Amino acid sequence: METLTITRPDDWHLHLRDGAALKAVLPDTARRFARAMVMPNLDPPVRNLDDARAYRERIRAALPAGLRFEPLMTLYLTDRTTPEEVVRAHDSGLVFAVGEAFFIGATTHSAYGVTDFARCDPVFAAMEAIGLPLLLHGEVTDAEVDVFDREAVFIERHLIPIVERFPRLKVVLEHITTREAADYIGAAPPNVAATITAHHLLINRNAMFRGGLRPHFYCLPVPKRERHRQALVAAATSGNPKFFLGTDSAPHAKSAKESHCGCAGCYTAHAAIELYAEAFAAAGALDRLEGFASHFGPDFYGLPRNTEKITLVREAWTVPDRLDFLPNDPLVPLRAGEAVAWRLEAMR
Repeated sequence: METLTITRPDDWHLHLRDGAALKAVLPDTARRFARAMVMPNLDPPVRNLDDARAYRERIRAALPAGLRFEPLMTLYLTDRTTPEEVVRAHDSGLVFAVGEAFFIGATTHSAYGVTDFARCDPVFAAMEAIGLPLLLHGEVTDAEVDVFDREAVFIERHLIPIVERFPRLKVVLEHITTREAADYIGAAPPNVAATITAHHLLINRNAMFRGGLRPHFYCLPVPKRERHRQALVAAATSGNPKFFLGTDSAPHAKSAKESHCGCAGCYTAHAAIELYAEAFAAAGALDRLEGFASHFGPDFYGLPRNTEKITLVREAWTVPDRLDFLPNDPLVPLRAGEAVAWRLEAMR
């Protein structure tokens, strides 16, 4: 039986929701990850330090006894975010980034998002000065831009100009899905990085349509062609420290996914590190999983690496068809009713 022991990983892009949903999904993450960068797009969103402090306390209160987990808080960027607020948040020691920042309409609970990134230049200047990273959901929302091209267009129109205007600003392009993104990040300065999800390493856009419309594979940014998936695998397994783990695990109730206008998001927290192990094993790169999952993220954010270890076993197990989530409305996880090749065995 093959085993793999690595430093306990962190999740640098996670959606936990709130209330009953938070309580339902938090244990899945806390069993696997020591820390997570918690995204702020609640409704209403986490827009200032007071919001972040209150949300952090709700997360800590929902953590089951015996699990060790630290939520790293972020602020939701709007047209009205001020330099003074981001400095105040940074100085608190509780807020570690601004983002995931996006245009209005880009993703779940994005109605309060940005209309024009140029309006945020005073905020970006303050963030650059204090070393607070900017996390970007890299998609335009223009109706005339094809949904499969939105990431590449965002890089050209917005990411490159932001990096040029603020060359010392730490920037993370979140959950990248294209060869263009992988190539840009690979060639960018060291202060520009990217997260990659397990599902974008494992599936291409065909997964959403295999045997019919598969709503639980629908996420934003949407999976792309196979050549883009291959580029993501190459980037993740390259050993380049500018690419690191961010699950973008995004829980939605079954009724919200299987509806006339289904929500975007894949729930992967129940098997996150196991799915990454699958992807790295398929690429013949298990020896590089620890760097991607456990080292490069904390190094980029200037945080200490974890000291605990986890052990994975190459042993198939079947994902439940559904998980408890909201009253009378379960959560359908990725790979529901199907096998995952690796199992989390132990943490020490």
